Amino acid sequence: MSRLPGDLHPMAWWLWALGLAAGASMTTNPLALLLLVGVASVVVVARRSDHAWSGSFRLYVALGVAIVVMRVLFRIAFGGVDGGRVLLDLPEMPLPDFVTGVRLLGPVTRESLLAGLYDGIRLATIVICVGAANSLANPKRLLKSLPPALYEIGTSLVVAVTVFPQLADSVRRVRAAQALRGGTGSRMGRLRRFLVPVLEDALERSLALAAGMDTRGYGRAPGLDRGQRFRTGALLLLGLTGICVGTYAVLDLTAPRYLAVPMLVAGATAAVAGLWSAGRRVERTRYRPEQWRVPELLVAGSGLLVAVVLWRVADSQLLVAYPGVDVVPGLSVLALVGVLVGLVPAATGTRP
Repeated sequence: MSRLPGDLHPMAWWLWALGLAAGASMTTNPLALLLLVGVASVVVVARRSDHAWSGSFRLYVALGVAIVVMRVLFRIAFGGVDGGRVLLDLPEMPLPDFVTGVRLLGPVTRESLLAGLYDGIRLATIVICVGAANSLANPKRLLKSLPPALYEIGTSLVVAVTVFPQLADSVRRVRAAQALRGGTGSRMGRLRRFLVPVLEDALERSLALAAGMDTRGYGRAPGLDRGQRFRTGALLLLGLTGICVGTYAVLDLTAPRYLAVPMLVAGATAAVAGLWSAGRRVERTRYRPEQWRVPELLVAGSGLLVAVVLWRVADSQLLVAYPGVDVVPGLSVLALVGVLVGLVPAATGTRP
């Protein structure tokens, strides 16, 4: 049986969302970031299904709003940019001498608030983009599409990936049950009776799924000798070490150049070899294997193109990507087109 036209590969949704998140990490322009949030919201509304995990996008949006508020409050509490127009003159509280570089309260400037607001919007946009992927991609199908080498940590991934989607479904179920029961009480009492069952139900359902996978032998690879395990572990450890050293050397211009790109390439090669060695010892059968078709390529490619365009903007149009807090931010044609490319998934197929 062929898949429905709107039933896209879950990895395509994650590549699209990670592309948007990567693009958001390369700019502090609030216009571009809010456009990315709008793009993610439009795609989610147009392409999400009626499954339990599809309602989790609102929770991610609420979490993003909370992140922005907390970031601004931290700027107010611990100070920020010195100089500028003072909006609120708070008394500064003295701190011990060993706490250097930290200021508690004090004058709150417009530039400080804007800097905190821009940083908060960027972090919130990244969270919302990840939430869009979690709302669009079936988490169980995503785990089925994982490389065999990652099967050993599949149980942990199940809990991590499914808690938030299950949380949205648990909110609906608990709210409906409490509406049927009725009851009165204080606001805090009603909130406690609501939050505890929601968190408990979401975690129990995720753990039940993980326990079922563990019972069925998910990720088990019996019959391995000590040499195979040692070889695979050594390759993965060498790959991780090489990638860490190479990344540090690329970022630190004072490090020897032979520790930069050559070490990064060697580490990536060792990591790929380790993953390949680990994947060979996992045997599995596939029922209705996931396939990559033209819609999947368009969805994943649009997200990656957003990241590439915004990286180009950050490299060639610095004032657009990182506007100052003393000027009104603007958008170039390249940045606008690059962000709007993320809308491609909204028109790549029918609604699932």
